[in-house]
Amino acid sequence: MIIAQQLVDVRQAVREARRRGQTVGCVPTMGALHAGHESLIRACREECGFTAATTFVNPTQFGPQEDFARYPRPGEEDLSRCRGAGVDLVFLPAVELIYPAGFSTHVEVEGLSHILEGAVRPGHFRGVATVVLKLLNIVAPDRAYFGRKDFQQQLLVRKMCRELDLPVEIRTCATVREPDGLALSSRNRYLSANDRQTALCLYQSLQLAQQRLTRGDEDVRAIAGDMRRFLEAAGARPDYAVIADPETLAELTAPMQNMVALVAAHVGRTRLIDNLLITC
Repeated sequence: MIIAQQLVDVRQAVREARRRGQTVGCVPTMGALHAGHESLIRACREECGFTAATTFVNPTQFGPQEDFARYPRPGEEDLSRCRGAGVDLVFLPAVELIYPAGFSTHVEVEGLSHILEGAVRPGHFRGVATVVLKLLNIVAPDRAYFGRKDFQQQLLVRKMCRELDLPVEIRTCATVREPDGLALSSRNRYLSANDRQTALCLYQSLQLAQQRLTRGDEDVRAIAGDMRRFLEAAGARPDYAVIADPETLAELTAPMQNMVALVAAHVGRTRLIDNLLITC
């Protein structure tokens, strides 16, 4: 496994893979890898001859009161997981490489950047779009792999790549969950035992919406309100609980054939998100 910290080394490894006739895939991450990331790597390896993973805790997508300083950075554990999953190259850039002195260029996907996660975390998606564009330009993959748990993020990345004509196919892979339904997240490390139990309410609120909609309840706003009240009753502090169009994230007032329910809530000191695609 190649461990690269400089652009020139990444690009040389990718050129050599292409000379061998290999398709190049990329799995961008912020490190603190878990089984969800490993599922992305497996999907990449199944479809591509050369798998690159990036681990970079991106400062520009964190707000001033968020958890950038304490975000987990288990470097050696991440490298071990990548090696075990069969990654060919890991790119570990320093902040100064991605954002050199005087850096002043940013990417903003209007509309999607300012609702739901974007409304609660101003500037978050500008940071996401900028760093993802940079990483895709550096690695230049044929395909890039993102998890469905960050539903709004993968939608935004798809839109950015489409509208900026990036020659990369964005692949979205299913959310990986614990046996009791909790979506895997690097931030689950923050949860106490009690908070871990409370955190189950996010998925349970999504299941509540799914059950109501699939049995024919058409009062979408009432269902969303019940999701929020369910979260609150369980001890979480919701930022939002909505049912939306899965292509635009416009909140729905009536059911569609395909919908997505999305929630974000604080459990103790930890902020978690989750979502569920619903078909009626």
